[in-house]
Amino acid sequence: MNFLRFAVRRLAEMAATLFAASFVIFGAMYLAPGSAASFLLSGRSASPEALKAINDQYHLNDPFAVQYLRWLGQVLHGNFGRSIEYRTNVSTLLGDRLPSTLLLVAMALVLVAAFGLALGWIGAVRGGATDSAILITTTFAVGTPSFVAAVLLQGLFAVKLGWFPSAGTGSGLPDMLWHLTLPAVALALYLIGMLARVTRAAMLEVLGQEHVTVARSRGVPEHQVILRHVFRNALGTVLTTGGLIISTLLICTVLVESAFNVGGIGQLLELSTTTKDFPVVQAISLIIVGLFMTVNLVVDLLHPLVDPRISLNSRRSTA
Repeated sequence: MNFLRFAVRRLAEMAATLFAASFVIFGAMYLAPGSAASFLLSGRSASPEALKAINDQYHLNDPFAVQYLRWLGQVLHGNFGRSIEYRTNVSTLLGDRLPSTLLLVAMALVLVAAFGLALGWIGAVRGGATDSAILITTTFAVGTPSFVAAVLLQGLFAVKLGWFPSAGTGSGLPDMLWHLTLPAVALALYLIGMLARVTRAAMLEVLGQEHVTVARSRGVPEHQVILRHVFRNALGTVLTTGGLIISTLLICTVLVESAFNVGGIGQLLELSTTTKDFPVVQAISLIIVGLFMTVNLVVDLLHPLVDPRISLNSRRSTA
């Protein structure tokens, strides 16, 4: 019952935050220089009659509160409006581009989890020269931004060696996986280094605790000591970092998709921001905020289950 109340409370907080975020996202349109009608006209001159028709079509003369509530009601029904630049429904645009972004994020997340956890584990357990080599490697990875990694990988493996495609998403799942390999590596490189360092630090902290020494003195096999007593107790910190990693992946896709011309929602967000396509920008921004908060909610719900030392009261006080 305590966990259920905690989950309901976090869901309510998430809904309230999403409502506030939607207000900020919609209101940001009014902070941009110039009027919305001027963006719709793309700098072209228009007669008073044409300008009035645009204002009537997009309800630009309505009070702000009325426009916001109308937009919010449409969003709640899955209608994000009509794109100014592409002259089609925003939902259709997102439906065409979202699969590429989700596949790219999923591939990058697999790479981050596999290599980040493995490097952190090996560095903490083996120590010595192996640990030093991993620290140097992860320091290089953390110091390489995603857009720099994208340029380097594209120039070496796509242009010079020709091992991978330099742009596009391909057709069919195998071809898409092949096209998205370099973008996934570029997206994951920085986060692999971050997760490896966090995992290593968390495991080293647990390795020095008394219960690990007691387990070893009782003759528990070393692999069980590492898995049950060290990694399991470090998993709470790793899980919290994992939530941040997923959120960072969603944000960094904008840069990587643009570099590799992936054609996902990240690249669409950049293009729509440039062309002032407000309905598309609002929809993608709201989706990213929603995904970000969903990830945080899942981490908050899993944390007490993964680490019994974390009580619901402590999570409630920091939520």
